[in-house]
Amino acid sequence: MSTDLLAFLSGKRLLRTEIPYPDAELDPLIEKGLINKSPSILFKKSLPLCIRCGNADRSLFASHFCATCQKNCLYCRHCIGLGKTQECKPLYQVPTSNHTTYPTLESPLNWEGKLSPAQQKASLAVISTIQQKRSILLWAVCGAGKTEMLFEGISAALERGERVLLATPRVDVVKELTPRFRKAFPTVTIASLYGGSKDHHTQAPFVIATTHQVMRFYESFDVVIIDEVDAFPFSYDKSLQYAITQARKSHSALIYLTATPTANLKKQKDLTTIYIPRRYHGFPLPVPNFHWCGNWRARLKKNKLPSVLLKWLSDRQLTAKPTLLFVPSVQLLHECSTILQSLAIKHEAVHAADTDRHNKLDAFRNNEYSLLVTTTILERGVTIPHVDVAVLGAEDDVFTEAALVQIAGRVGRSADAPTGDVTFFHYGRTDAMLRARGQINWMNKREV
Repeated sequence: MSTDLLAFLSGKRLLRTEIPYPDAELDPLIEKGLINKSPSILFKKSLPLCIRCGNADRSLFASHFCATCQKNCLYCRHCIGLGKTQECKPLYQVPTSNHTTYPTLESPLNWEGKLSPAQQKASLAVISTIQQKRSILLWAVCGAGKTEMLFEGISAALERGERVLLATPRVDVVKELTPRFRKAFPTVTIASLYGGSKDHHTQAPFVIATTHQVMRFYESFDVVIIDEVDAFPFSYDKSLQYAITQARKSHSALIYLTATPTANLKKQKDLTTIYIPRRYHGFPLPVPNFHWCGNWRARLKKNKLPSVLLKWLSDRQLTAKPTLLFVPSVQLLHECSTILQSLAIKHEAVHAADTDRHNKLDAFRNNEYSLLVTTTILERGVTIPHVDVAVLGAEDDVFTEAALVQIAGRVGRSADAPTGDVTFFHYGRTDAMLRARGQINWMNKREV
């Protein structure tokens, strides 16, 4: 049915290969002007621009002989994971005036929790921002309960028939947030979009997606929320920021969420900042300890760990206390794991390319073992009650101020265990280490 096709394509900008409808349905709608075709690659002063991802870097384009247009055809390598945009293949979209409208929903939020005073302040700011279609930065400490702060605002948008996007840079966070929002909004269709997800054809009023998946949308959302706005790759990839701009309606609300905003974000004069300096349970953030451990890299080459780190780990092994040990790289992760195995210390190791990391993390949460060695992949979006955290080589460049603040933020997140130990083992203090500790102390001293 043509109405189904229009609904499917509404608010999106897709390649023909992404549209699961035959030409017999698509072509008449194009002839009537109900669906528009536009080039996927434009040239400005002979320089290419990918319309889907905004890539204008000539080195990220390539060409090959194309059977369709019978010539060398330019395509964008930057967003090829979403399907190939190339000179002779247009993008299809429904004019904004014909976009799907969503029904107003009555009391879609079903949550009986109670917000802390700081959370309530943030929640009211979110509601006001959505109603007035403004932009806002919520600078909330790790463990402040950012998700719960969004509930009332999202509910207010859905009650008005508005469409909401919650975008986040990492797949893991999408997978963690989706069941929490589906529980809080049981009557609302929520699409969860990431590579390999099954919800790509869902025309939902509420979308939770990785920032990469947002590239498929165009002028679709009344409310856009970006979680962990400072996280890689969003903060480094201009095409993802371009995608957010393209996905918003011209009159829409934009909400940034993070515990560690970038300097550029903090400098935006037209962006109201709301501080949430306390966790939902009211306890202060654990302040990191600095512990010199000597030339730990030289020790690893001799298949040994620093004695001070071993002592720290052993103390926690005696009581089977959940412990996260962060290391700077995958290579060092494997080296540390090998040494721990030789010492008969039960543990697991995870990194971004580990396809079994979700199962290992679940086993860790279920107390099947008490020590998990990790790269920075677990610096965000992970809550483990009663956990202590150590960083080996905290002076390494990979451990930026933001990364160290986020790592420290893994500790003391639950109300029944609001304290814990954070120790940075190092071979020399860095500015990043000092700034991270300074930021934590600064937040602890702020008034709610």
